[in-house]
Amino acid sequence: MAAEQQQFYLKWNDFQTNMVTSFRHLRNERSFTDVTLACEGQTCKAHKMVLSACSPYFKSLLEENPSKHPIIILKDVPFSHLQAILEFMYAGEVNVSQEQLPAFLKTADRLKVKGLAEAPQTIKKEG
Repeated sequence: MAAEQQQFYLKWNDFQTNMVTSFRHLRNERSFTDVTLACEGQTCKAHKMVLSACSPYFKSLLEENPSKHPIIILKDVPFSHLQAILEFMYAGEVNVSQEQLPAFLKTADRLKVKGLAEAPQTIKKEG
């Protein structure tokens, strides 16, 4: 009879916090970026994995166009919206002014950003 191996459950308690912090750091340092997003004549570098995880639009686009470092030109997307969307994707939160909110949510909806496109109830008013 084979002796039964005892299993140990190992859990990293701060996993989610650590991953968010790591993603933010990688973005700020521009480490391992593998995609460039362009709009209004300006660019942002990002990570395909983060874009794909946060948006079925980007996931589909990146799967259909397998390139080592693609440049994605976003037509009719204000650069300020792109920056805010990337902040939301990497940090899970972003502040947007009340006057910009409807247009910002429309942009997020076009780009199918998870957490913004399908769930407007996630919006909290800052006091």
